[in-house]
Amino acid sequence: MRTRVTTVVSVVALVLTAGGVFAQSDEVQRTVYGDPDIQGLFTFRTLTPLQRPVIDQGASSLLAGRQTLTDEEAAEYEAERRREMNRDTQNLEVRAPGVRYQSRAEGGVGGYNEFWYERGIELVKDHRTALIVDPPEGRIPFTQTYLDGAASRTLNLRSGFADSYTDRSLGDRCLMGFNAGPPMVSSAYNNNVQILQTPDHVVIYNEMVHNARIIPIGTDARHGLRQYSGESRARWQGDTLVIETRGFLRETSLGGSSRDTYVVERLTRLDQETVAYEFTVEDPNNFTQPWTAMMPLRQTEGPLFEYACHEGNIGMVGIMAGARNLDTQKVP
Repeated sequence: MRTRVTTVVSVVALVLTAGGVFAQSDEVQRTVYGDPDIQGLFTFRTLTPLQRPVIDQGASSLLAGRQTLTDEEAAEYEAERRREMNRDTQNLEVRAPGVRYQSRAEGGVGGYNEFWYERGIELVKDHRTALIVDPPEGRIPFTQTYLDGAASRTLNLRSGFADSYTDRSLGDRCLMGFNAGPPMVSSAYNNNVQILQTPDHVVIYNEMVHNARIIPIGTDARHGLRQYSGESRARWQGDTLVIETRGFLRETSLGGSSRDTYVVERLTRLDQETVAYEFTVEDPNNFTQPWTAMMPLRQTEGPLFEYACHEGNIGMVGIMAGARNLDTQKVP
């Protein structure tokens, strides 16, 4: 298994330096102590989906089966997608005529007005139709067993049914951000991260749930204590910082992950405003093979804001109390 991860990473590294998905500038920014400088405040919001849509999910044939879009197609998709997702104008019951990219009817204001969202407004620069670059079809290689149980898991999480609060997701419980990872994946809001580094450590500080990963550089020593964000160790590989994370307490914010997930993240400074972020994930429980995604971290203005989740976690009380009340109303 580890051999395949090395192979995939090597291929992607070649793409990075060959001017493919990302092109690195000739001169690498460096810190005062000589390491490549990947520090800054970045956004990773994007309209590019993690997985390439497929037609039988109601997705547009424009995205399905396509590696990239033309400039004209990308502009059309971006405009219609922004219009489709606008929470102030969505219709809860009726799919808007002419909207080809909506996979399911949802909307109205729902939980928030559009003002509160901070989702992506454009595709990545090369107009890829998925952040996943391996496998080539741009889809997460879930096992059939995982897919067979996905519908019931989603229903339980959305309805509130659970035997205990420990059955709820880490996001519901405000323990981990739903986009903080590792790995980080673009979501509806708070797609911001601050990276700090010293010769011995790198800090990845996510706005979502104020999660800070303090990662030693240049050591393989591990304490073996399982944590929600895993145990990470970093090393420099040329001008790229490679972070390996394992030892999760349970799943991460990534769908399909488990306590046995193994993540390799790579951060490479491309230019003054951009750091390439690439990650490879493997999990023997729910994925048939490792898979790799790539997206840019783009410099943005600060500061990071405190994300207070649901104010003392009172939302969890409401979810569980409502579910227990529904339990009493079930017909024998």
